[in-house]
Amino acid sequence: MCGITGWLLPPGAELSPAVLDRLSESIRHRGPDDAGQYCNPAAGLALAQRRLSIIDLSPGGHQPMIHADTGDVLVFNGEIYNFRELRTQLEYQGCRFRSSSDTEVLLQGLAVWGLRSCLKRLRGMYAFAWWQAAECALHLARDPLGIKPLYYGEPLCGAGFVFASEIKAFLSLPGFARQVDRRALGQFLEFGYTFEAERTIFAGIHKLPPGHLLTVRAGVAGLLERFFTPEVRVDESRTSEDWQEELYATLCQVVAEHLIADVPVGLLLSGGLDSSLVAALAVRSVPVRTVCMGFADSAVDERPHAREVARFIGAEHEEVLIKPGEIQNMLEGAAVDFDDLFADWGTISTRLLYQKCWERGIKVVIVGEGSDELFGGYGVFRRSQSRAPRDWWLFQLYRNYCGRRYGHYFGAFRARMRAYLDATGDDRFAAIRLFESREQLPNNYVMKVDKASMAASVEARTPFLDQRVAEIAYRIPARHLLSAESEKEVLRRMAGRYRLLPEATLCRRKFGASIVASWMDESESFRCYARDIILAPGGWTEALGLDGAMRDYFLRGRNGYPFPWAISIFSNLAWRLLTLELWARVYEIAARDA
Repeated sequence: MCGITGWLLPPGAELSPAVLDRLSESIRHRGPDDAGQYCNPAAGLALAQRRLSIIDLSPGGHQPMIHADTGDVLVFNGEIYNFRELRTQLEYQGCRFRSSSDTEVLLQGLAVWGLRSCLKRLRGMYAFAWWQAAECALHLARDPLGIKPLYYGEPLCGAGFVFASEIKAFLSLPGFARQVDRRALGQFLEFGYTFEAERTIFAGIHKLPPGHLLTVRAGVAGLLERFFTPEVRVDESRTSEDWQEELYATLCQVVAEHLIADVPVGLLLSGGLDSSLVAALAVRSVPVRTVCMGFADSAVDERPHAREVARFIGAEHEEVLIKPGEIQNMLEGAAVDFDDLFADWGTISTRLLYQKCWERGIKVVIVGEGSDELFGGYGVFRRSQSRAPRDWWLFQLYRNYCGRRYGHYFGAFRARMRAYLDATGDDRFAAIRLFESREQLPNNYVMKVDKASMAASVEARTPFLDQRVAEIAYRIPARHLLSAESEKEVLRRMAGRYRLLPEATLCRRKFGASIVASWMDESESFRCYARDIILAPGGWTEALGLDGAMRDYFLRGRNGYPFPWAISIFSNLAWRLLTLELWARVYEIAARDA
């Protein structure tokens, strides 16, 4: 796992090597173990990488990595889980290797098979930039489900094409205008993140969408090209038992691959179905160390459930207790970490948990993210059973995502959902699953995992987001996933069939409470802290005309609203505005630009 950055400039343009130093330093937390740079002034090329050593800890894995025969150069962030298999294929074709790293396998594979053919063979999480010397072309690619991020801008500061693993690197560019993208800001206020795959909170900076590649020549980017399009048509011919067997065999292999590392590996265990299932499969390969988070003096505590699972599967288990003061103290630091402006109730506690893992010497953490989006784990999937007319159903679905009060971006949401409905033959469940996995996952949940873990210099791995698992999930009909009692039914039945988990875990419903959410509604000290920041004179809340609504919210308190959904709407808005105000302070974004 690493951080990468660099640029490709048009003829006549130049940037100082000192600028590359600053870009690299800004993402140091992503790779504190090693740093490297490559510059080719004649080509206008500069590449930098920060390395978090996970596989092959020797200097043989140093980046940027240069191909001895072709002169190609690679900077790579992520893990290729089938690198040993690919290495064997390349050795059969005559390749010789100097290291045991997956980076060298990727570099050799690109040279032998070419970009598109190589991408089709990869199984893993990755974002990379490959300089193809013979073509004078810089190729960028991001994994199919967007587990690893990659941002780019063109042209920036009159210089050319610049890319980086995190937005904060761009802020090191001389003369970079910190201008907020108004559409992205509006989506943030409604959703808590920017749901359009290419857009970021900063005007001029874009995300490379999942499963896409981009080729740059002479500092000018070509058209985005999708290299991964999953088969989304469901297969009605198979039984639940058929799906259970295929999922079990695939998940066993995938989880085993995700455990490969030359450093200590841990698993985050909440006691819920997803993390418990991953842990249960992991112990069949290696002894497992699990970590669970708990909160002092709070009803939001999953430790008893995690303890039960750890005993059942025979894992070495550790509990991490987080105190209220730690979360409040982490808020401003989290604003630095989440540079793309992101508000999720679990952001701060997740960031703290990864920090605790790092303090315990755990450099790789296996997590259960992705299961809900692929296997129908959210209540929103039940809306797929509605027989309402299409546009009315889409409006109800939109309100489910962003709350009853809003509707400004319904047009953009509807256009994306219509495309998913068309792609799935008007299968509403499958369309929601595509929206969740292509929009919510990379721009919301997986972003949280990447930024929170890498801020602590910890690599997070997500077995459920392996391409093979996703391709199976896309084909499973809703009737095998939703039952009257529960969601993700096929996973529950699989876990029961193979005796992976305690019966109580299989029957437990999803637990979605958040300690920060409860504080926003119930803790007077936290509400005062949030109120003072949100309602500070001259802030973004005032500039956006939301100060009146927030004053009313803080005056009313939890018991001042007649309906539960009303307090939820305003609590969510307050959390987003608190996040916005802290982010704007850290990155010096004046409210006058609103």
